[in-house]
Parts: sequence; structure tokens; C-alpha cells
Amino acid sequence: MSKLKVVDVAGKPAGEYEVPAECLEHARGSQAVRDVVINSRAVVRAGTASTLRKGEVAGSNKKPWKQKGTGRARAGLRQSPVWRGGGVAFGPHPRAYGGRLNKKVSRLAFRRAFTDKVDADAVKIVESIMIPDAKTRSFVAFKQALGIDGAALFISDKMDRNLLLAVRNVPGVELVSAREVSVYQLVRFPVIVLSRAAMELVKGRLIGKSGAVA
Repeated sequence: MSKLKVVDVAGKPAGEYEVPAECLEHARGSQAVRDVVINSRAVVRAGTASTLRKGEVAGSNKKPWKQKGTGRARAGLRQSPVWRGGGVAFGPHPRAYGGRLNKKVSRLAFRRAFTDKVDADAVKIVESIMIPDAKTRSFVAFKQALGIDGAALFISDKMDRNLLLAVRNVPGVELVSAREVSVYQLVRFPVIVLSRAAMELVKGRLIGKSGAVA
């Protein structure tokens, strides 16, 4: 069991949050984290590079010149890869780079990634992540009150419109819902900030009671 400090919107102490031992994973999962992160990065690759094979290049099947008697090398068709403007022998074609991962591996990776953040004292819990207006300066003031100067991932139980508008222009900051936060996001950001309600949802995912994808 680990205890996380809870603060209010002004950054003042507001109690503690106990994370059950079954939510944490210290013994294994480092390879699972690596596999999930690599796969998540591969999934977003476009994979749209495409070249034409010789059968896809426009042109007739007529021989450029006769087989014998010219003193030149034999040539069968203009679309041959050895010709300029011909097809590409081993060029790229549209493909999907990402693969499928076992759900147990994804859940293990999520649990291990969160555990590493807890161990590094990089998880902050606030009573609520609420901005009274859609002003960027309001969110920046809230972020400074929490003692965060650099990049951070904010996890909320619900996506408030004012909060979305206030966060979008702050460099190094990303806002995500507790049901959609990924292993890659947990690994990428040095500081994780959750609302108390969001932590309850994340705890359900850590235990394995949620169908959300890690």
C-alpha cells in the first residue's frame, strides 16, 4: 500500500489517498511497458508510402525492340524495374505498423507504469481539476499553485469544456480522461496530476475492473 498526498486547488494539503497493494506492480512488467509503448507509437505511423510494381505502371506489353539483330541487350517491356520510369522492385506499399497485444499484457504494463510514477513521487492528487473560466492564465495559475513548472499530464474524471479550452495553449501540458489515459502518456510525462474522482477510475483500471484499453 502507498499513500499519496492530496491537495486542494490552492495547492494546500487536504489529506492522503491510499493506493491498495493490488493496484501496484513492482516485481514484473517492465518488458510489458516497453512492448506497449513501442506498439502505441507504431500504431500512429501513417504507413501510406506506396510505389508501383511493374504490373501497375502504365504502358503496353510491346517489346521496345526486336529480340535479335540489333546488337542491344534483350528487353521485354518498358515497365521493367531496370528502366527509368519503370516499376519498383522492392518498394514500400501501404501497411499497418502496429500489432495486437494481449489484454493481460496491456493491463500489466499500465499497472507497472503507474507504479513507477508512484515510486518516483511523480503523482499528485487534487480534490478537483476545475477552472472557473476558459482562460489559459487561470490554468497556468492553477498549475503553479501545485508547484509544477514543466510538463505534466492532467487526468480528469470528465472533460470539461472550460478546462479543455484553458489547457490547449499551455506548452508541455496534456489533458486526458481517466478512462482513456494510456501507458505511453504515463511514461512520457514527468508529472501526473489526477483529480480524486479520476484516481478512483484509474484505480478500477489498475485492479482490472474496467474495460478501458491501456
